[in-house]
Amino acid sequence: MPEGPEIRRAADHVADCIVGRVADGVWFAFEHLKPFERRLSGVEVCAVETRGKAMLTRFASGLLIYSHNQLYGRWYCCSAGERPDIQRQLRLAIHNRKSSALLYSASDIDVLHESELASHPFLSRLGPDVLDPTTEQALLLARLADRRFRNRQIGGLLTDQGFVAGLGNYLRCEILFVVGLHPRLRPAQLTDPQRIQLTEAMLHLPRQSYETGGITNDLVRAHELITVGADFEAARFWVFRREGLPCYRCGAPIVKQVLGGQPTYLCLQCQGD
Repeated sequence: MPEGPEIRRAADHVADCIVGRVADGVWFAFEHLKPFERRLSGVEVCAVETRGKAMLTRFASGLLIYSHNQLYGRWYCCSAGERPDIQRQLRLAIHNRKSSALLYSASDIDVLHESELASHPFLSRLGPDVLDPTTEQALLLARLADRRFRNRQIGGLLTDQGFVAGLGNYLRCEILFVVGLHPRLRPAQLTDPQRIQLTEAMLHLPRQSYETGGITNDLVRAHELITVGADFEAARFWVFRREGLPCYRCGAPIVKQVLGGQPTYLCLQCQGD
C-alpha cells in the first residue's frame, strides 16, 4: 500500500494537473456519487491535500472529494482526451480543458462538505500527519507517553493510523532500524534518549522519502550505490526488502520476520532480539 510520502507526491502531481482550473467534467464510477457529477462540473478546483494516506480534492463550492488509494489505487495525469494504456478500472475522472486527473482501481471515494470531515469514519480517527509541517516532536513525544499507546509494541503502533498518520510498513521498518529498536519493545520500556531518537526518525525519514521519491537510506550511500550501478530499489532502503543482505552498519544479515501479521525487516545485531 502506498504510504504517506507516495500519496503526498501523487497529490502534488494531481494538483499540478487540476488546481486553479475549472473542472469541465467530473465522472464517478459509483452510482451513489453520480448526483455529484453535475454539482462539481463547472467549478474550480482550489486545492489537493493529503491526510496520512488519504487525499482531499477541494472545489471552490465548498465540496471536496475524499479518496483513499488503499492497496491498488493509482492516480494518472494526462493531456485532455488521452487515457493511459493500462488494464485497470477507472473510478474517478476530473477533466479540464488542458488535462485530466484519473484515479484507477480505488474503491474508497466519497464527496463531502467541510463540515463532514470531523465525523468521517476514516479521517476522524487519524492521528497527527507526520508530513504535516505543524506536526512537531513534542506532540509525538506526548503521544508515546499517552496511556492509549505507551504499552503497545512499537512495531504495530507505528503503522496504526490513529497513533500517527502516514506511516506504513517500509517506513516503520526503516525508522526502527535507524533508531536501533526491536519492534516488540513498548514506549514505556524506552529511555528518554530513545524516545527522542524515535520521534526524530518518525519525522525525518518520511519527509526525506517524500523529498527524494522514496529514499530512506543514507543519502550519500544511496547516491554512491546508484553511481556504481545499483538500481533505485536496491539503493533506497536500510533494511526493507534486504533479507539476507549485509547490514550497512554491522555486516550481519538482514532478517525477515512476521510480526503483528506484517513482514518485518530488521538487523538482530543492531536492534536486539
